[in-house]
Amino acid sequence: MPVSTTGPTRVTVLADSDTRWKWGALTALRIAPEARLDARLLRGRATPTTRQIEEVGIPAASMREVTVPEFLAEMKGPAENHRESADLVILSCVGGTVQAMLHGLGRAWQGTAHRPVVLTGYVGVVYEKLADGLLLRHGADIVLANSAHDAERFRAVYAGVGADTAAITETALPFLDDGRSYEADPGRPFTVVFAVQPSVPDNRKDRTYLLRRAIDHARFHPDREVLVKLRSKPGEHTTHIEEQPYQKLAAKLDPPANLRLVYGNMGEVLDRTDLLVTVSSTAALESMHRSIPTAVLTDLGIRETLGNHHFLGSGALASWDQIDAGQVPRADPAWLRAHGVAAENPFGAVRDRVSALTGRAADGGLPPLAPYYTPVTASGYLPGVLARHGLDPKGEPIGGTPDAAAEPSRMRRATRDLARNAARTAYRQGVQRVAPVIRRWGQL
Repeated sequence: MPVSTTGPTRVTVLADSDTRWKWGALTALRIAPEARLDARLLRGRATPTTRQIEEVGIPAASMREVTVPEFLAEMKGPAENHRESADLVILSCVGGTVQAMLHGLGRAWQGTAHRPVVLTGYVGVVYEKLADGLLLRHGADIVLANSAHDAERFRAVYAGVGADTAAITETALPFLDDGRSYEADPGRPFTVVFAVQPSVPDNRKDRTYLLRRAIDHARFHPDREVLVKLRSKPGEHTTHIEEQPYQKLAAKLDPPANLRLVYGNMGEVLDRTDLLVTVSSTAALESMHRSIPTAVLTDLGIRETLGNHHFLGSGALASWDQIDAGQVPRADPAWLRAHGVAAENPFGAVRDRVSALTGRAADGGLPPLAPYYTPVTASGYLPGVLARHGLDPKGEPIGGTPDAAAEPSRMRRATRDLARNAARTAYRQGVQRVAPVIRRWGQL
């Protein structure tokens, strides 16, 4: 479908992990494929590495790491240069960061006649913290719901607290348009892909169990190829912290030759997949969209903490025992339609809404950002959310206005970046190596 010529010509995506960069960038391309795309990677524990950015494979006109004050300073900019700033800002971050940015941007744009349209949403299945996550995202001009099912739930939450529901816009996960539909290839071995997740399950015992079952499946079916699709390498972080990397667990289990650990773009892995197996990864939706047989594991129970309850009624729930016995699940078409996996023209509504709001913004007609959480509605919660992102209760960077984040000298910038990179490396090592040991000591 052609994109309206009144839509955005410049899109800035603020992302705090590799997965969220992928979601934000692909969302921008679905909305306005001809627009200039600028990437701002929020500096923190999950800032994407060069390898992770390359694996996502989406180029940007500009890409750099920023702090919250630096991003706010860039977004504020001189009022007379509003035509050179972004038309659309996509906040592709965790809920608390989105809330902080909404207040920070609201403060930065206070008194200006022009501001960009602000859009946010979720990178995958929303299976926990529904109310918390949604209310932290309230205040954006557009809050994307990845299916009709999600849109109904989102509106119920906002209406339940008396908040405006107009921002909720139904769409689909942006990467579901990628890749070819499944066709069995008799020229290669039947390939089973176990798509792992960084934090589901979250303990060594369960993760070892799942990996052992994948290894057993490879032994039971020596004619099959079994791939364990990993999200990140040791020392890298993605959206969630991975305290028990499968790479380390696999080294102790002596897998057979027909089982391999693989990295790479999920779409490319799906190109050679005959059966996808996972606990609750968004990869299941990608697989179903391409008509690849998909199994959502029930071995550890069907529980909200695992997220596999999201797939109730999908026809995909199965155990390793059933997979070993030859079961090849097929998703239910009605479930797929309701959950945004088989939607027709899923980005039409959001394109139209962005175009309409962009037109209003050009005329200075957008109202100030108005999050539900304010010092009046959440005086015991909001200040802490803002402080964790270096903002005071008014939404200004602590220690000064966004203008205080002016660019330092080249030497100071290099020294600062070196120190921050070293600190980030130390933090990641602490999270992955030291913290789990301390927790184990505490359980003795």
